[in-house]
Amino acid sequence: MTKAPRRATLIFDGRCGVCTRFVRVMKWLDRDQRVTAVPCQKPGVPASVGLTAEACRKAAWAVTPEGARYRGAEALNLVVAVALGTNFPCAFYRLPLVRRVQDRVYDWIAVNRQRLPGDEPHCAQYPGECA
Repeated sequence: MTKAPRRATLIFDGRCGVCTRFVRVMKWLDRDQRVTAVPCQKPGVPASVGLTAEACRKAAWAVTPEGARYRGAEALNLVVAVALGTNFPCAFYRLPLVRRVQDRVYDWIAVNRQRLPGDEPHCAQYPGECA
């Protein structure tokens, strides 16, 4: 990713409290509502952006209006960049050491997310949205 797009969709695990907390913070940062966050459990969401349910269970995804897809730490950097209207998070992530560290931290959190503190999961708050 060379420059952050003006809009993005974040596909996240709606059964994850850590993921739900990230979405809440990102929405707080996104004063101009440039990022749309949807749980991967919402019927039809993975297929609508060319992903499988399995891929969405393993990681968060950011999808641009042009159809570009970003996974994991890169996806989170992208949505923060879009929310803030700056390319800084994307540029910072492109640094090799930063990328390696962020990817490893993201992967560890993804594997252990059910054991970590977070908000009440999105699907528990809005069960009608989740299959």
